[in-house]
Amino acid sequence: MTTIQNKTFDEERALYGVQDVLVTDCAFDGPADGESACKECRNIAVNNCFFNLRYPFWHDTGLKIENSELTALCRAALWYSQNVEINETKLHGIKALRECANISIRDCDVVSAEFGWSAEGVLMEDCTVESEYFMLRSAHLTFRSVRMKGKYSFQYITDSVFENCTFDTKDAFWHAKNITVRNSVVKGEYLAWYSENVTFENCKITGTQPLCYCKGLRLINCEMTGTDLAFERSDVEATLTAPIDSIKNPLSGHIYVPYAGAVIMDIDGAKGAVISANSAGID
Repeated sequence: MTTIQNKTFDEERALYGVQDVLVTDCAFDGPADGESACKECRNIAVNNCFFNLRYPFWHDTGLKIENSELTALCRAALWYSQNVEINETKLHGIKALRECANISIRDCDVVSAEFGWSAEGVLMEDCTVESEYFMLRSAHLTFRSVRMKGKYSFQYITDSVFENCTFDTKDAFWHAKNITVRNSVVKGEYLAWYSENVTFENCKITGTQPLCYCKGLRLINCEMTGTDLAFERSDVEATLTAPIDSIKNPLSGHIYVPYAGAVIMDIDGAKGAVISANSAGID
């Protein structure tokens, strides 16, 4: 590979279309305020670099970014790219990943609203995230040990697995399909409304009015605390390990819980069975 080292670039399309290049200890910053520094590149590695300009990595294939910083001014950093590996990097610009495929992100700090829209095949491990509308309409996500904070995350995603994660996020997993969340903490209001075939296993869930209008919902050995009016109009099979504040109008299925503070069944279609220590079951 050709090496580009200890350079500063601020012009438009500074490294447009380069191939088989290592860019190390460089800065993309300056008065020319150029955009699209590394657009249409192939087999490019970036190490210990600083990006303070817009749209640096569009339409790239075979990209590796390590030990680098993409600032808040580095907006829309990665779009329409594939086969990308990002390690130990700060991703701090808005809309940092969109319409990308086959992406791995490890040991990164993400502060980026609207991150990960319409992405396909994203592996994220050991990362921290602050975002809104995180991973909207993306598919085939694999998350391990990710700590995320923000609103409206994982909406309309499909075919994804989350393990050992902590999510502090309202309106998460709306309209999600074919999702498994294991050994995780999920905190936030209105969790997973209108979702389909979502499974929570060994999870801790908090927040008002979770898991309503769901189809094919499963909870396996989960703890739901500070949760009220749960499961409204849902098709659900659940085994809960701790008392729940209240359950409202599950349409079908079974909910096993040590204790329910209240069970509200006030519509004709509510046929779900709630089995608890203070109830023999309601059909």
